[in-house]
Amino acid sequence: MTSQIQVPPGASRSGGQDLRWMLTRLVEEVPGVLSVAVVSADGLPLLSSEPPEDPAGTGRRRRSLTGPLGAAADLATVVSGLGSLTNGAAALMDGGQVRQTLVAMAEGNLLVMSISDGSLLGVYTDPEADMGVVTYHMALFVGRAGHLLTPELRAELRQATPRPR
Repeated sequence: MTSQIQVPPGASRSGGQDLRWMLTRLVEEVPGVLSVAVVSADGLPLLSSEPPEDPAGTGRRRRSLTGPLGAAADLATVVSGLGSLTNGAAALMDGGQVRQTLVAMAEGNLLVMSISDGSLLGVYTDPEADMGVVTYHMALFVGRAGHLLTPELRAELRQATPRPR
């Protein structure tokens, strides 16, 4: 599977490239992962991947979100909203910090994990993906990305992110 990883132009070479490399590995090496988004605490996409046209080799195209900025931005929007919703629910229930969220659907799974400073990692998988393997690799990404996502890099990625017109 080959995915196109998007790091906004003008993003930091060292931190941005390290994150791109980590995201590429997550998408290409973890079976069943279709699309990934890293979202800042204020809901802006920092880094994302576009889903492949035919992830399972079935000859049919997977339906994807198609908003004004494309599937990657749409995944980031959903991840941000889901993160906000689950944080609100945790606050109402005195449940403490949300560590991860899983939405299991007929045609796929959406997993969201907190990175740091409210940043989120969202992963969309095919329905047959092994959730244990996916969450393990997400946890590795979160542990490593937390050190790379400095306030300076987040600011650079936010400034370089395209906005709807």
